[in-house]
Amino acid sequence: MKTDIEIADAAVLKPITEIAAKAGVPESALECYGRYKAKVSSYGNKRGKVVLVTAINPTPAGEGKTTVSIGLADGMAKLGKNVCLALREPSLGPVFGIKGGATGGGYAQIAPMEDINLHFNGDFHAITSANNLLCSLIDNHIFQGNALRIKDVTFHRALDLNDRSLRTVRCGIGYNERTDHFDITAASEIMAVFCLSRDLADLKKRLGDIVIGTDEDGRPVTARMLKADEAMTILLKEAIKPNLVQTLEGTPAFVHGGPFANIAHGCNSIIATRTAMSYADYVVTEAGFGADLGAEKFLDIKCRLAGIQPSCVVVVATVRGLKYGGGVPKDKTGEPNVEALAKGAPNLFKHVENITNVYKLPCVVAINRFATDTDEEIAYLRSECAARGAEVCLADVWARGGEGGKALAEVVVAKTDAFEGKMDYAYPMDAPLTEKIELVARRIYGADGVDFAPEAAARLAELEKDEATRALPVCIAKTQYSLSDDQTRLGRPTGFRITVREVYLRAGAGFVVALTGKILLMPGLGKTPAAEGMTIDVETGTIRGLF
Repeated sequence: MKTDIEIADAAVLKPITEIAAKAGVPESALECYGRYKAKVSSYGNKRGKVVLVTAINPTPAGEGKTTVSIGLADGMAKLGKNVCLALREPSLGPVFGIKGGATGGGYAQIAPMEDINLHFNGDFHAITSANNLLCSLIDNHIFQGNALRIKDVTFHRALDLNDRSLRTVRCGIGYNERTDHFDITAASEIMAVFCLSRDLADLKKRLGDIVIGTDEDGRPVTARMLKADEAMTILLKEAIKPNLVQTLEGTPAFVHGGPFANIAHGCNSIIATRTAMSYADYVVTEAGFGADLGAEKFLDIKCRLAGIQPSCVVVVATVRGLKYGGGVPKDKTGEPNVEALAKGAPNLFKHVENITNVYKLPCVVAINRFATDTDEEIAYLRSECAARGAEVCLADVWARGGEGGKALAEVVVAKTDAFEGKMDYAYPMDAPLTEKIELVARRIYGADGVDFAPEAAARLAELEKDEATRALPVCIAKTQYSLSDDQTRLGRPTGFRITVREVYLRAGAGFVVALTGKILLMPGLGKTPAAEGMTIDVETGTIRGLF
């Protein structure tokens, strides 16, 4: 079997103008970035239905959420459906860290793979630049006399790489020295603003609303007060247009924005999703990590702000991953073991129950199939998921592309077309912020409750005083590896509480961030970063190891 990169290299891509024409994008709305990439600057006239793809909590054995999303869309296209993808852009941090690329795998990939995984059309660079421009203007304002009487700066610098050395730094040494921090770009407020803005005007407003710190009287200081909003918008005016690429089978894909789901809201941009909906009858989109993170934030934050709702939710799982959650070492997950599967499967069941019981949405479980999966293991999952209101379908998209996704596509299309209900949310918007956090912890994670560190409790009490802030959704930063805030507690843990240690207002993004457990906003590299295994042929420019 060929590797992902070999499959991608062998693919014959269509000119992006053909992909745009297939989607119904007029030439006047197309801004080409070379032969196979473009930005799109206008909406169509459709109102397509949304299919959300999420997953179990990730394990080293793998899940393949993006791969299944792509294969599902290609499968729907093979059924003759007018379908588009709406996906996130990869961050360089994971690309050169542990995870590697994020463009799918096997015969279910988006392309050009190397471009998308690296600098793409420059969106991440623009977001990082806008973020750090604001930081520069803050420090310059203080240096030039500090007319706004800024005392405490809470806005951080950003970089789109994993670098633990930048978690805490000293800046302004010799003239205006203070402690500062770097966040990875995917976790920055600018990224959240970028992805949650409805248009350029909304983007400018949200950028201006960003609270950068407080003055000597404890009052908030905003980017607008620093006169930074216009310049930041200028840096982002081209980036805000969604990017159009294609799958290896020629299905249109809008790839735009890339917040992490464990430390941010984990969804691609509202503009990209709406653009895809305006050109297709069906839109397949994904939310990062497990459904406790990405799906919860997609449903409770993005859907509210965008005025959309999915008509079907796909939860991706692997038999291997569930057996790992049941206590089997990674190198043994390919061996038949129904007992271990039964121990690990409750993680999947919890996510299914959340989708069907909390959000009241149709749910399909997609088993990203491996050759080692046994009929007995599949039969067990079919039976147990059916009892929880979810049908199980096999997805063989890595090896067979859209053809391997047709069976899943048929079920998803049927459920999508049949659903005419209205989704519920995990919490009401008029609830206090502490109650919103409690409801997510109890209803979505299965926690017994939430413990707030004194500093977090005090900050929440302060935020509750403002009626507008009280009405914001919450974005909980938590480990992706567990339903709890302890990454070692696999499967479906019980008898645990969530600890909120810090709280941040993200006024521009329009949510309140609650940091739980040991989660950090700037990841570090592992012992053997993926970067060490990458090579480039300087004669041909061929890259290896980028997957």
